[in-house]
Amino acid sequence: MAESKSGGVIAPFILVTLIWSSTWIVIRDQIGSVPASWSVCYRFLLAGIAMAAFARLRGVSLRIGGTGLLYATLLGVAQFVLNFNFVYRAEHYLTSGVVAVVYAMLLIPNSILAWLIFRQPVSRAFIGGSLVAMTGIVLMLLHEYHAATVRPDMVLLGAAFSLAGLLSASAANVMQGMDIARRLPMVAVLAWAMLIGAGVDAAFAWATVGPPQFEPRLGYILGIGWLGIAGSVVTFPLYFTLIQRMGAGRAAYTSVLIPVIAMLISTLAEGYRWSALAILGALLAMTGMAIALRSKTT
Repeated sequence: MAESKSGGVIAPFILVTLIWSSTWIVIRDQIGSVPASWSVCYRFLLAGIAMAAFARLRGVSLRIGGTGLLYATLLGVAQFVLNFNFVYRAEHYLTSGVVAVVYAMLLIPNSILAWLIFRQPVSRAFIGGSLVAMTGIVLMLLHEYHAATVRPDMVLLGAAFSLAGLLSASAANVMQGMDIARRLPMVAVLAWAMLIGAGVDAAFAWATVGPPQFEPRLGYILGIGWLGIAGSVVTFPLYFTLIQRMGAGRAAYTSVLIPVIAMLISTLAEGYRWSALAILGALLAMTGMAIALRSKTT
């Protein structure tokens, strides 16, 4: 990565990583009396309204044309419907840390899809660093599997939801490499994608679990606020900018650091216990990330 670009990605990279590391435990708290699809709907309805207001404050027009609306719809369904409905359901069966660990593999489908669709090359150092990081993630996942207290079939179901969400997120990530994503104002596209996604979430929720349900508990309300504003409005523009500057594969390295931090949060909030295997996995993940990020890719 050229030095001129590195200065513009370090701060967003750190901010996205720290905020998204905290969202996993908040999502865990959202799972309870409110069906997952309604919680996802509330999150992105708030986020979409806030993003539209932010766009107007910056003087950015929300008129993006028919093609832009189609693009926003596809992005919204992939990112704000499929991805998050799968994530919330995965956390019914797995701890927040486990799901975060699975999502650390985002760089693999991102890099593969970017190479297949846009022919974005990757260096040997990037591949080597990815293998080291993935070895670390696998070790952390093995620790979680051995320590799991739920039935094996529930672990597999949670893993299946996680992988489905992972592929949906990857599709949305790679869409940022399309020409239209660079032509249109990102905040306007995201506002529409979130609002459309919230509408689809609402329709799906109503069709599957009935009319809207809401929990007036303060923690639930604050969680919606944190996930909608910090975890969506602040982070998605930064993350999609990282994708456009760094490529989908390397931007996904936020997801390698996130499970490590999420595990630290889980240690405090959920009583997560570190083993030698988990510590080794975390160290390998961070080492692999450092190797790959120092490599030169376009």
